[in-house]
Amino acid sequence: MTWRRRAAAVLVVAAVLGPAAAARAHQVDAATVSLSEVAPGRFLVRWHAASAALMSDLASPIVPPAPCRLDGSYVDCGPRGLVGTVALPWMEGTLTRVMVDVQWLDGARLLRVVTPSAPRLTVYGPPAGGRFDLAALKPIASDYTALGVEHILTGFDHLLFVIALTFLVPLRPSGRPLLATITAFTIAHSLSLAATVLGVVALPAPPVEASIALSIVLVCAECLRPGESLTRRAPWVVAFAFGLLHGLGFASALLAIGLPEAHVPLALVFFNVGVELGQLATIAVVTALGLVIARAGLRRSWMRPGIIYAMGSVAGAWSLERVAAVFAP
Repeated sequence: MTWRRRAAAVLVVAAVLGPAAAARAHQVDAATVSLSEVAPGRFLVRWHAASAALMSDLASPIVPPAPCRLDGSYVDCGPRGLVGTVALPWMEGTLTRVMVDVQWLDGARLLRVVTPSAPRLTVYGPPAGGRFDLAALKPIASDYTALGVEHILTGFDHLLFVIALTFLVPLRPSGRPLLATITAFTIAHSLSLAATVLGVVALPAPPVEASIALSIVLVCAECLRPGESLTRRAPWVVAFAFGLLHGLGFASALLAIGLPEAHVPLALVFFNVGVELGQLATIAVVTALGLVIARAGLRRSWMRPGIIYAMGSVAGAWSLERVAAVFAP
């Protein structure tokens, strides 16, 4: 590689690492809102924030869905119960994350983390008599599909791994090698995601996160390897193995967001659907950009290695940070 190519690769790395470092510099406030059903349709609201100013400025942290109404520290919803959109409009423009905990008299529970990008959540209500609630299907499908798409597009480690796979597997007219690789990755992370969320598998987060970062480093290294290897001959095998790790990471994110206790299977299915849609959109964009650059005659010899070095460098930095966290006291 000539000095010009190396310089270009270094500039790409700096462009990627700079915003990532800046993003970590921001502090995020945390708060909790609990709504506990004390009588049919009547909920006690408890509110706690780390910021004393936030506690004093807000008379009420939520806007309940109609026809519910606020009555001091209580929300009265009548016989229909607490069903609909609970809004937290004050979160817009802040860096506050709020854990919302809704508990019903029958023991059902909904836990969700609400963020400034979506300062609201939908309360589906517990299914009547433990039966499948068709009315909850549409809002759960919408909410958890969107959460899955958001997670893959903002979960930069998973995003880099998917992009690295598109560089590893050469694009052919049939598209079969890339399709087989992505399918293997999808099947694997779907299995480990379901197993973790349903309590079949339980692994500590730090080693999983470190392994995910290292998986990106390995795939980037394989992208730059000049000779043949198992990863190049059978990329779907490697994608499946690492997909199991990434599924554990998806599960951690889903559990952190929270699940409607009475509707876990539905939420799990549609979160996974959202992840797949985000993944396919990423592959489509990367592939389309590659084709446009090639047909416009803009491709340069330093571009591919420069991007791969950038991704590998970011993943390497994550790996060092996450391996240190594994051994931290």
